[in-house]
Amino acid sequence: MVQAQIFIDADELMGSKLLYEYILEILIKQKVKGATVFRGRSGFGANQYLKRPNDFFSFDETPYQIVFIDEEEKVHAALTELRQHYKGGFIVTNKVDIWK
Repeated sequence: MVQAQIFIDADELMGSKLLYEYILEILIKQKVKGATVFRGRSGFGANQYLKRPNDFFSFDETPYQIVFIDEEEKVHAALTELRQHYKGGFIVTNKVDIWK
């Protein structure tokens, strides 16, 4: 099994659709077992700019993380399709064990 984590900003768009919704639609189309979108309290990316969307009068982009786990072939197929349409964000994968 492989776990993928995709890091994006909440307000990023793919056309007129929110990027995280677009990514979830790809995962559904690829029949991935499930995915969760997490909203971050704070974070920073390659630009080293600290994002704190919960601060008073803050207009920072909220960091989001999308996590999903499935068989290696399905994860790679979903990420390959995503990268054909979207080059941004930060994606990592890890091999994982499922405990039952």
